[in-house]
Amino acid sequence: MQFSISDELKMTRAVLREFAESEVATRAVERDEKEQFDRSLFDQLAKLGITGISIDDLNGGAGSDWMTFIIVIEELARVCASTAAQLAAHTVYAAMPVFTFGGDALKALYLKDLAKGVKLGGCALSLTVVGNEGLSSRISARRRGDHWELSGEHTCVIHGDIADYCIVIAKTELKRKKSPCTAFLIETSTAGWQIGQRVRTMGLRSFHISNVKLDKCELFETNKIGKDGQGFEIILNSIDIGHMSAAAQSIGIAQGAFEAAAAYAKERKQFGHLIGKQQGISFKLADMATQLEAARLLAYQAAWRKDEGLSFAKEAAIARKFAAEMSVAVAIEAVQIFGGYGYMQEYRMERFLRDAKCVETGLGTGGMEVDCIHRMLNE
Repeated sequence: MQFSISDELKMTRAVLREFAESEVATRAVERDEKEQFDRSLFDQLAKLGITGISIDDLNGGAGSDWMTFIIVIEELARVCASTAAQLAAHTVYAAMPVFTFGGDALKALYLKDLAKGVKLGGCALSLTVVGNEGLSSRISARRRGDHWELSGEHTCVIHGDIADYCIVIAKTELKRKKSPCTAFLIETSTAGWQIGQRVRTMGLRSFHISNVKLDKCELFETNKIGKDGQGFEIILNSIDIGHMSAAAQSIGIAQGAFEAAAAYAKERKQFGHLIGKQQGISFKLADMATQLEAARLLAYQAAWRKDEGLSFAKEAAIARKFAAEMSVAVAIEAVQIFGGYGYMQEYRMERFLRDAKCVETGLGTGGMEVDCIHRMLNE
């Protein structure tokens, strides 16, 4: 394992940083205040070729590695965590299940448009405790001759109100007490796809999550992802990659907060002296830099292991846990360094803190990484 990134990745970082600062950061505050998803910005990401980074070029992707993906997410989150979350969700929870588990017919119909960013992906992958069934889906799928009929409701569909395609997990053997789940890709223009109320969150405000009801949505067999009953395996695969993605988002948020706080400490004077020269502030910045570097190395280790074909689930879960907690701590210290200004909306600090907390507790698989780590330590 290399402890420094390649020249190619350094160039990728430089290109993404320039794009993020010139195109993403400019309206980040406005998008946050209006809770607005900007499709034109997603289209710009598609033009850069980063909406299918880890999908091969035959299927419309960039054919790159997961280290590149981590760096891209990190750089976007540095200026706008919502934009990073949108790209991550599209890639990890929509495009990758199709790429990894989808049949040839499904890929031919949908994968290139997802990888090229022509279509935006969403997902309803999470399961809930349903009565005495245990962990299951509130969406059911019934065979009706040569097609499937999906009905039910999901309260937290990522991109539910804006996606073109959505990955849905549904229980398929309804007579069994613990029905297995199967994954499907549904076009959101399908009759019966009913968008409900938006879920409003403290952070990541332009990252849309919605309630969606499915009322007898008809799908063909080609819309099924993987085999019957393979839904839980698809969820677990997505969670492992999602842990890496969440770690990268947390690192990006912390990097943005740290840089802003360090720059402010070099300008702000108190009692005639720069606050950055005071031990109370300089020690804070040193601790922030140390924690940030440690989190980055953990995330890069997980991405490197996946790229090398090694097991990476434990490393990804550890990276997510450490990075998420680090990001919140760094954002809090950044607010403290800014003093009263850190609490004001016109400064970025309060948004960094809200977004960091959202990634830690509410985005994707918040909290699940602890269970993953504990389970793997006991294997």
